[in-house]
Amino acid sequence: MTDITEQENKMEFEDAENEKPVGLALARQEMLDLGNKVSEILVDRVKNLPAQDAWDGEFRKELDARLLESAPENGRSAEAVIDQAANEIMSIALRLAHPRCFGFVSSSPTWISVLADYLAAGFNNNVCTWLVASGPTHLELVVLDWVRGWLGYPESAGGLLTSGSSAATLEAFVAAREFAGNPNQPTVYMSDQTHYSVIRAAKMIGIAPQCIRIVSSDDRFRLDIDELAKAVADDQAAGFSPIIVAANGGTTSTGSIDPLNAIADLCESQNIWFHIDGAYGGFACITEQGKQLMQGVERADSISLDAHKWFFQTYESAVLMVKDLRTLEDTFGMRPDILQDTVWGADHPNIANRGLQLSRTDRALKIWMSVQTFGMAKIRKHVANGMELAKRAEAYIDESAELELMCPVTLSAVCFRFNPSGSSLDEETIENTNRVILARAFWEDRAFFSSTLLRGVFTLRFCIINHDTTWNDVHETLEVIKTFGNEVLDPNHWARFGSCALPVTAENSS
Repeated sequence: MTDITEQENKMEFEDAENEKPVGLALARQEMLDLGNKVSEILVDRVKNLPAQDAWDGEFRKELDARLLESAPENGRSAEAVIDQAANEIMSIALRLAHPRCFGFVSSSPTWISVLADYLAAGFNNNVCTWLVASGPTHLELVVLDWVRGWLGYPESAGGLLTSGSSAATLEAFVAAREFAGNPNQPTVYMSDQTHYSVIRAAKMIGIAPQCIRIVSSDDRFRLDIDELAKAVADDQAAGFSPIIVAANGGTTSTGSIDPLNAIADLCESQNIWFHIDGAYGGFACITEQGKQLMQGVERADSISLDAHKWFFQTYESAVLMVKDLRTLEDTFGMRPDILQDTVWGADHPNIANRGLQLSRTDRALKIWMSVQTFGMAKIRKHVANGMELAKRAEAYIDESAELELMCPVTLSAVCFRFNPSGSSLDEETIENTNRVILARAFWEDRAFFSSTLLRGVFTLRFCIINHDTTWNDVHETLEVIKTFGNEVLDPNHWARFGSCALPVTAENSS
């Protein structure tokens, strides 16, 4: 209720020079020294990242030899522990924030987001109820209201911040099941391009695997609305109860966006819950181009968005928004005796009554601090830059005699393969060639990219969402892919490596 004064800060230790820490406490200067050490490690990592490889990894046996031991009875210096953690553990991983990390859907947090997590960890607030964390709770409401505005949701909307879209989707599906009245033989619908976490969420709310309807997608990998309408009608006629349609606001493989308005029309006419998985593409809505691509998003009953992807935040940071907040509170709201003191009234919500977790970290602070520091104009510019670079890569691939575009670019995912025009290569050779390209890039190049299967066809894939990525990063990586591809097809190339140079194929890649 009152400001923390300088005098209150000094109450515990009046004389820092003579401080004698007890228990698990550390002396003030030691705390500062250790904090500075960690800060220097992290700043050096960020600044040196572009010059390093995007990927590093190690085999389990080697890591066992370094780390597998009984928990020590006696401690050692914190400096040594920090050094080991930074050099022998944390650095042996995919460097997701690397400007040439194009694999999967990466995360490139700002330094402000990192500092906010440090600050939040130090305060260690439990953002469960208004009584326990009034300031952080209110800040979460502020951030949620920002997201509500970006999506075009009505005043009745609300939600909560979650660990990721896997958790957000699960919470949305629980609310959808309750909204439908827990009917017998419930069915859930999604496209053949939908992320597996959505299937898992359906299973977790009790949908039988045979009642999870996988609807085919069209030639641009968008859910086929006619197939969806037919599936719903057939199920209704057979006595099933359709309760959820899950649409894609940017598929993981291709970035394709399902026909949201058409799906909303169907769901509204049949009183079916309409959910959008916007884990990857949801935050594109802050840009004008993204708004156009995501038309109809405001009609969804729920949507999940990952701020640790395209809003440049650290893990774990995601948003679940519902069009009618009451659907969450009616589902998850509890009034246990042990928390009877935390009820402050309607204007002072307890976020724990909106989702799964009672113990909740502060996820709003980093979003709020990032927006306050950089402003939406700058953040919007960097989201748009990812889409612009993807379109530029698409044009480059279209003009290339050696690369083949496998799907039109929608957001920032680029799907392509090495397939020289006029070469008359069979599909097996093309696939094996691209598998070798991927393997060589994995071990030999600074960049990291991944693959997917499109209609069963092995495809290379970039996802460009890093705020530090430039066209030079994209272009040089595409050039490396062409070089590797031409070397694979050169009959003299493998002879230089000897018999140990076995190309990676579908059979020996596992």
